[in-house]
Formats: sequence, C-alpha cells, structure tokens
Amino acid sequence: MLASAGITGTIGRALLLVGFIGAVFGAFAAITGVRNNEPRVIRLVSRFAVLAFAAAVGAFAVMEYAMITRDFSLAYVQKVGSWSTPALYNFAAVWSALEGSILMWVLILSGYTLAVCFWMRKRLNESLAAWAMAVMMIVLAFFFLVSFFPANPFALGAPGVLDGPGPNPLLQNHILVMFHPPILYLGYVGVTVPFAFAIAALVTGRVGEGWLIATRRWSLFAWGFLTFGIALGSWWSYEVLGWSGVWAWDPVENASLLPWITGTAYIHSVLVQERRGMLRVWNISLLVATFSLTILGTFLTRSGVLNSVHAFSESGIGTWFLSFFTVVLVVSVFLIGWRGDKLRSPGIIDSPLSREAAFLANNVLFAVFAFVVLLGTVFPLIIEALQNRQIAVGAPFFDRLTVPIGIALLTLMSIAPVLPWRKASAETLQTRLFWPMWSGIAALVASLALGAYGLAPLLTFTLGGVSGGAALRQVVLATRRQGLRGLVGRANGGMIVHLGVILIAVALGASNSYSKSQELSLVAGVPATFAGHSFELSDVIEVRDDRSVSVKARVIVDGVKTYEPAITKYTRIGMNVGTPSVKASLTSDIYLTLEPPVRQDSNTARIKVFIKPMITWLWIGTMLMAIGTFLAAFPGRRRRPTDATSAEVLVAEKIQN
Repeated sequence: MLASAGITGTIGRALLLVGFIGAVFGAFAAITGVRNNEPRVIRLVSRFAVLAFAAAVGAFAVMEYAMITRDFSLAYVQKVGSWSTPALYNFAAVWSALEGSILMWVLILSGYTLAVCFWMRKRLNESLAAWAMAVMMIVLAFFFLVSFFPANPFALGAPGVLDGPGPNPLLQNHILVMFHPPILYLGYVGVTVPFAFAIAALVTGRVGEGWLIATRRWSLFAWGFLTFGIALGSWWSYEVLGWSGVWAWDPVENASLLPWITGTAYIHSVLVQERRGMLRVWNISLLVATFSLTILGTFLTRSGVLNSVHAFSESGIGTWFLSFFTVVLVVSVFLIGWRGDKLRSPGIIDSPLSREAAFLANNVLFAVFAFVVLLGTVFPLIIEALQNRQIAVGAPFFDRLTVPIGIALLTLMSIAPVLPWRKASAETLQTRLFWPMWSGIAALVASLALGAYGLAPLLTFTLGGVSGGAALRQVVLATRRQGLRGLVGRANGGMIVHLGVILIAVALGASNSYSKSQELSLVAGVPATFAGHSFELSDVIEVRDDRSVSVKARVIVDGVKTYEPAITKYTRIGMNVGTPSVKASLTSDIYLTLEPPVRQDSNTARIKVFIKPMITWLWIGTMLMAIGTFLAAFPGRRRRPTDATSAEVLVAEKIQN
C-alpha cells in the first residue's frame, strides 16, 4: 500500500516541484523564444504547459488518494480526515482547509494555462500571445511555490495518528460544499487569462482593442463562474448557518464580492472601448484591480487576519500573498504609466444621453461600490494594526451606503438599454421608454396593492419594473426579428443577465424589508400560529451515527407536511451545529430552526420561525444570469461565427493596427 510505504508525501511534493519547474521553464521559453524569434523554443511552451498541468493533476490525485485511503501519515489528512466522514464529504475535504484549497487553485490555474496555450497554439510566435503565456506561467509558478512551501499539503504529521476529526462540521452537512468552492475558484482563477493579456498588451505596446476581443469569452466565463460561485455561497449560507439570511457582509464574503464588482464594471466598459476606442486606461486598470483583488481576497481568507466562519486558520501564507499582491500592483502601475501615450483614447463622449455615457456612469457607481466594500472590510484591520484595538464594521454600515448605490444602478439599468450610441434624441427616448415606464408604474401599483411600504423597497420594485421592461423590450424585438436565435449574442444575452439581476434585487428588497420572525414554544400535539401559518410539534427524536448525534424536532407546518430542524453534535470535534429546515415556495419561505437546549425525552421544543418573502426568486434570478452569460458568450446571427484561435484574433489585430 502506498501509504504504508511512507512515500505519499514524497510523490506529492515531487509532483509540485515538477509543476513549478514546468511553469518556470514555460515562462522562460515564451519570453526568450519570442524575443529571439526562435520557433523551436516557442514550441516548447505548450509542452511545459502540459507538464505543469499533468503535475498538478497528479498532485491533486495523490492528495485525494491519501484522503480516500485515510493516510494519516500526512498532517493535512490528520487535520481534515476521519474514518467516520461520509465518502462524499471526505472527497470534498481535500479543499476544505488552507493547503488543499491552494492545491485546487494550482489545479484550476494549470488547466486554464493549458487551455489558453492550446487556444493560441498557432499564434504563440507572436509577441502578444507569447507574453500572455509568460504571465500565466509566472502566476502558476508562484502558486506551485506557495503549495510547495507555506501551504504544503504533503507535509508529514505526527507519528502514530490513526484517526482525525474530519472537516469542519459546517462543511460536511450540505451537498453544496461539493460545488461552491470549485465554481468560485473557476471564477477567481479565470480572471488570470484577461489579466495576462492586458499585461502582455502593455509590455508589447499593442494596447488597442485586439487583446480585448481575443479575451472576451474568457472574461465573460470567468465572471459567470464567479457570479454563480457567489450565489451558491449565499445558498449554502441560507441552508446551513441557520440565521435565515443569504448575505451578512462577512469580510470573507466581501473578499469574493470585490473582484466581482470590478469585473462587472469591466464587462460593461469594455463595450465602450470596442465600439468607440475609449476607456483604455480604465479597462486595463479594472482588470489589474480585479486580478489584484483575487490575490488580496486570498490573503484575507487564508492568512488568519480575519475572524470569519468562512476563513481559514492563521498561517504563514499571508506574507507570500501580500508580497505578490504588492508586486502585481507595482509592475502594473509602472507598465500603465510607461504606455501612457499609447493608451490615450481617440474617441470622446458626444452626449450625456448616450450609451457610452451611461456605461461611464455605471463604472463610476461600481467604483464607489467597490471602495465602500473595501473600506468596510479592511478598515478594522488598519485600526488594529495602527492602534492595537479591535473594531467591527457590521451590516448597518454596508446597508446604509450600498442600498443607494444599488438603487442608482437599477436606475441606470432602466435607461442604458434604450440609449443609442453617440447621442439620443428626445423622440427616440420617448418612444423607447414608453413600455418600460408603464411596466414600472404597473410594478408600483402591484406592490402597493400587495401591501408593500417603505421608500427603498418601493423604489426597488418600481425601478425593477422599469429596468425589466427595458430588458424585455430588447429581447422581444430581437426574437421578433430572428426567432429564438435572437436570444444568442452579447446584447440579448446581456439583457437576460439583467433580468436575473433585477429578480435578485427585487427578491432582496422584499426579503430584507418584510421578513418576520417569532420564537414559538411548542408542546407536542398543541398547534400554534404565526403569520397565518400553523405549527404543531409531533415529537422530538434522536439520531446517532459514527460521527454525530442529532436531535430533531418534527414540526407539522400548516397541517400538511413535517419539517425537521435539528441540532447536531459532532462527537470528535465536540461542536454543536444547528440545521434549519425550510418550506420553500415562490411567494415566501417558512424557515425553521431548533433553539437549544433540547432533550429527546421532552415533549416540548423551542422553534424559531422566519417568514422570508420571495427568497426563491434569488435562485431563479441566479439561473437566469447563468443562462444569459452562456448566451452572451456566443455570436448572434448578425455576427459571423469565427474560429477564436485564428480569424477572431486576426480581425482584432486589424482593428488594433
């Protein structure tokens, strides 16, 4: 057996070293090959990319093998492995802590690097592609190095250990742990691709629109994965943590939100550069900020500087990521300054009533949004470092500042889709805003009829109606002209994404403004009522297995179905975890939690009931965003499909030159 031979860690570390060497030599081959115009050296880049990817796959497979076979000779398996952990969560335990999460990052980044190398294989002898590959290889080498030294998953543990505690109990009681981290990482790591091309454009001086067009789909899919990963994290929080919310402005949640904000701004503003040649410095700066924020987020999450349910324990990895973050910023700012003359935009905004002006206003709002979130996240750290005292920046700070920004963004979403490029006439706006305005009025009337109140939610519902009407107007016009084929393409796929965002905004407005809660002391067989619903305790049961003891209260809701909120004690860790039970519907969720103390032999239970309006529409909106992102990644009928590895890049270069 591999484990008994004591060589699992040696093989794993050897594979990490091979991957690091492959990445370093790949970067060297790309730079020297293109500088010296040596095609034979350039061809080595793809081979080194294959070597690095194979090494990453091998290292990850060795780690999974060690986890599955419970090889407790490794310190990481001692920390997160257990004989009693179910197979599904034991598989996911590989990325449940610091070292394994960095190893998964290495795996995904090496996959992206190989995919980009294959995509650009016919153009690696050109400077833009070669330098982009060099940047990706350098970033990959850094992560291999981090995994080899400070975040080594293959370090040997204490001798004689025969079992471990298993993963954090919060990471072994819901299926989403299988999907949320990998999908989020696909978004985090995917940002490296457009960032690499942006740096390559600065190095080579080819800073026109060519690299934008060449990386459009990579940017879109990275943003889509990041969006979906954040949404799955909100769903996990709702289903697991037992507080009935989906977003708590937790510092680690904010760390994932920050690159999403700047990435969203980039997805919008890049349209202006492609169409009008404007915002060149801004777009490159947004990409640098997005990539840098993924590194900063990794530092915040994994260095131990933050106390969070999502954060990993303190480690020496922080210095590595903070240093890398600094290097990225310094090099990027230097390159932007160096190419300042070439980055001057040839176009100007002709009118404030134009689509490019709306996109500029959109970017300003996203920049303010990012600043508010970043300030609220790092300000406590700055105060602690400077004054040696701890302060907390909570949800009220973020809500007070971000709600107005969100309403302003909804306002822009209402207007921007109907604005033409360059300049809009009063007649054009009047015609195009007719149906969106009526849909907003209808949304307001319906909201008031259903009992809605409060300025912020009513504004949200009204603007949701207007912006939804504007998006639907464009989708209807496109499908009327081209049938269902009209849904494909960046413009109309983007409108479907907008519809998903609107549903999420309306759902958040309703759930945050009109949620109700009540703690009920239930006695078996005696119904209680709250908010028009009945709740009856059937009994209290205890369920035991090898890893935990669960006490479940069986509650009959509305006399129809039984729900089982529970408190589970994980015996090896000694940690109690509450598990909510949710009755979901399109109108509102009934969210039940069991409050301690509770005993199996008791015929009473304290149940906290939350009524959460429209929560289900959050997940529907997320699916719409995913569908819209997919549709936006492919050309519509009016644009002839091209081979992304050749013709699209050639067209881009003609535009650039």
